[in-house]
This record gives sequence, C-alpha cells and structure tokens, in this order.
Amino acid sequence: MSEDSCIVRHFSHYGELSQNDKQLLIELEESPTQVKADHILWQEGDSAKEFCTLRRGWAYSFRHMEDGSRQILEIYLPGDIIGLREFAFRERLTGVAMLEDGVICHFPHRRLINIFRESLTLSAIFFAVSSHQQALLTERLVNLARRSARQRLAHMIYEMFVRLERTKARDGNSMRLPLSQQHLGDALGLSSVHVSRTLTAFREEGLVLRSRQRIELPDPAALAREAEFGDAYLNDGIDHFFNGFHT
Repeated sequence: MSEDSCIVRHFSHYGELSQNDKQLLIELEESPTQVKADHILWQEGDSAKEFCTLRRGWAYSFRHMEDGSRQILEIYLPGDIIGLREFAFRERLTGVAMLEDGVICHFPHRRLINIFRESLTLSAIFFAVSSHQQALLTERLVNLARRSARQRLAHMIYEMFVRLERTKARDGNSMRLPLSQQHLGDALGLSSVHVSRTLTAFREEGLVLRSRQRIELPDPAALAREAEFGDAYLNDGIDHFFNGFHT
C-alpha cells in the first residue's frame, strides 16, 4: 500500500501524486535487502551504477580523511534516495554506511530514466529532491565554518526534528535519534567528549532531554533560537509548479 511507503510519503511532501506516480515509486522499493548497523553500502571510488532507496533505518555518507578521522557529510532518513548526486559520475564520491539495522532497495540508473519518461511530476520532484540534498550540504558547510559548538549541535538536532516531521516519523516533541556521540562529533567537527558536555549543558538548561536513542525537546522554539536556526533551506517551494499539470 502506498500509505506504508516511506518514499511515497517523502515525495508527497513536494506535490500531489497520481496513482501511477505512486506505483512507479513503490516499484523502487521492490527487492528489499536487509542490512545490519555499520554495514557499508559502498565505498568512495566504487563504481556508481545504481541508486538505492532507504526503506527502513538511517544511514550516512562519509569521507575518510588523511589523518585517519572521518567526516560525516549527510544523514539519510527512511524514504530518502541515496546516491542521487552521483548520477552523472562514474565513481562514488563518498562512502555510505548504515547507522542501524534497516532495509534498502537497489535500483539501476536506467530505472530513473524510465521514470523521467513516464512522469513529468516525478521528474520535477526528483530534481527538487536533488536540490534539497544540495541545500542540506550547503547548510552543513555553514554550520561547520561559522557556528559555535553549541550552535552546531543545536542546529543539527533541530534540523532532524524538522525533517522527521515530513514523513510523520516524529511523536510530538519527541523523536528517535540513532546517532551516537561519535557520529554527532564526526558530523560536526567536534570530539565525542565535547558533544557529551554540550548535551549535558542542554539537559541542565532544559533544551534537550536524551535517553538512549530518544530525544525530547521541551521547548523546540528555544532550541531553534539557540541554533539561530533559519529554515529557508528546508522550505521547498515547488507546489505551484504542479498546478495545472499531472501525468
């Protein structure tokens, strides 16, 4: 059923989908493969011949640095398409690994060409999704370069809070966040010790309450102010493109 499809819920955020559009997306979730936490989907430099949809679980892209450290670049949520940015490249630009046990569905590049042929709506949405992913990376760069450690962590937590609302994967002011302190540090350019101290400070100030993989934001607006969060990069504005045309 399309109501159970993460990718259909994700794409529905961008515009109204016809039954044919939904069926095309559901077909991208066929042949599911179960994967374990820490499983490497691919490494930087591997041949880039396919995408995958994240049907269940969280994943992340990364680069290994010359000093042996790791930089996490993107966090993928259920319903996301992984590898879209490498459509025009022969080799993988980053590695991708699972944050937790999950289910992925591989599909070759030619399947995307077929979707472009069959659905103008989905073609526009794929372009919007690619633009959205680029905007997330741009904001991550600003976060790393121009914000304090407190602002970086507050910004990432609040960003996840907003993104999870899209696929209705949030429970009020509470959400599941399967990112360890090491993962957070690798994404934000901080040590795990610094992340731990900042989370402790947030808890004492009533900004973020964490219990294992559960995060609660008693006052989301207060955390957004702490992060000096601007949501323009998350406010996709392509709805008007779909007025008057549907496949």
